[in-house]
Amino acid sequence: MPLVPLRPVLEATATYGYAQGAFNVNAVAQAKAVIEIHEIFRSAAILQGADLANGFMGGRIDFANATLTDKQKGAKNIADAVKKYAEESPIPVVLHLDHGRDFDSVKAAVDGGYTSVMIDGSSLPYDENVELTREVVKYAHARGVSVEGELGVLAGVEDHVFAATSTYTNPMQAVDFFRKTGVDCLAVSYGTMHGASKGKDVKLRREIVIAIKECLMHEGIFGVLVSHGSSTVPQYIVDEINGLGGDIQNAYGIPLPELKQVIPHGVGKINVDTDIRLAVTRNLRELFRDRPELRDSGSIGEMYRLLRENPSAFDPRVFLPPIMDTVMYGNIPDDDVRAACECVEAGVREVVGTLIVEFGSVGKAPLVEQKTLADMAEFYAKN
Repeated sequence: MPLVPLRPVLEATATYGYAQGAFNVNAVAQAKAVIEIHEIFRSAAILQGADLANGFMGGRIDFANATLTDKQKGAKNIADAVKKYAEESPIPVVLHLDHGRDFDSVKAAVDGGYTSVMIDGSSLPYDENVELTREVVKYAHARGVSVEGELGVLAGVEDHVFAATSTYTNPMQAVDFFRKTGVDCLAVSYGTMHGASKGKDVKLRREIVIAIKECLMHEGIFGVLVSHGSSTVPQYIVDEINGLGGDIQNAYGIPLPELKQVIPHGVGKINVDTDIRLAVTRNLRELFRDRPELRDSGSIGEMYRLLRENPSAFDPRVFLPPIMDTVMYGNIPDDDVRAACECVEAGVREVVGTLIVEFGSVGKAPLVEQKTLADMAEFYAKN
């Protein structure tokens, strides 16, 4: 089916009390695997392309320096791939921009084919965050595209998003933010962190989530809360990477029981990126261990060199540049590249499948009301 906006998926989570994982992708193979594993579990799927992921998918290997042109190209590439696999899929599929950094980045995503966007104005003074978010909502909602905002600052590092310390979300301010901007959902800071080093035995400030949701209900405002920085960082995968020549230290995620406790209190979207990165990196290391002849492959041998020279790296974008045509367009020129893609897909399926079950979205795809962008544009105009 065609890609759907995020709002109907959020409405289902709010009505039936579960959460949707939202999974970041940086290659066509990852998008394919995310959709396929959601089909198996009969769950709607939310795929996310971060702002700089669009730069990478636009062919910019040094994606931290991606230009707006790179992002425009990459947004279309990733949207074309997701549409291709969603077209024949029986489940609703959303393509969401993660951490859009400014209006132009958001516009590039919408124009490229994204059906949902996030504008991250959390580093701005409150009034400026409201104004920027409101501007994005006006542009996106007119086109039926859903919008996520952010209030409060998460510590940690993810692409261009960096903060040394957290600033927890003020519940009363969150309600005011929903009212003034009209966002569909809001990323809140309540103890999660970006990156792989979140600290041992993290305890989330569940009372923040509870207070926001109770206030929204009291005011009669629809709003779903989003948990960023929520990767669980499976220790078995970290240990396996280190056993294969990697060197990843002090990597700890958010305990699953902590994440699951906030789902009944209004957290309907849980963002996961690091877990996928780790599983893909481990699989690539295993590939070259089990098939040493591939170390000299004309197609993917350079990937082995990058793995060997970057033992502490676990972002696949460090290792994928030798096969950028495959990353961007899904072209598979030979069996060696196919083997690498199969590793990528298997890693995605492993961690995503686990979290679909844990977050409770198994079998919930039929509960999502089928609404097109045109339907949602009409809805937003009326409301």
